[in-house]
Amino acid sequence: MSPEQIAKVHRVLRAPPEVVFDEWLDPVGMTEWMCPRPARAVKIALDPVPGGVLRIDVSDSGMLFYVTGQFVELDRPRLLRFTWSCSDWADPTVQSLVTVGLEPRGAAETLMTITHELLPAEQADRHSTGWTAIAGQFAETLTARFPDLAFDAPAPGGLFRWRA
Repeated sequence: MSPEQIAKVHRVLRAPPEVVFDEWLDPVGMTEWMCPRPARAVKIALDPVPGGVLRIDVSDSGMLFYVTGQFVELDRPRLLRFTWSCSDWADPTVQSLVTVGLEPRGAAETLMTITHELLPAEQADRHSTGWTAIAGQFAETLTARFPDLAFDAPAPGGLFRWRA
């Protein structure tokens, strides 16, 4: 696998891993942050068990497409892994793999690492940009749900930190 087939994003969030993990499995809440704006998830359906399906219907500039996949592994609160195929890819049957790793940082922070592997080469940059935006939108959603959080400057290494 060549490096250009991988998108990887790190983000430190002001929430414990259990909260972050559960947010990844809330289809209603995910519609707020799952797609990089201006695209919007108009419907999300998931069955969060190994072998369970996931589907995200997306609207982007008047175009409709969808993402499908299957959960491969769920290890609360540390790991989610699922396959990912997109109807607007040149070959929509290609299955890539998304891994969301969650590591505790102190009492109330989580280092979230999103790794998207096996991407079609022409999709790697797009997904790297997309996952970066999604991580930011996810952090905004946490702030809205937990209004006592405030944004702080990027931490060393380009990771974003949250503070109370």
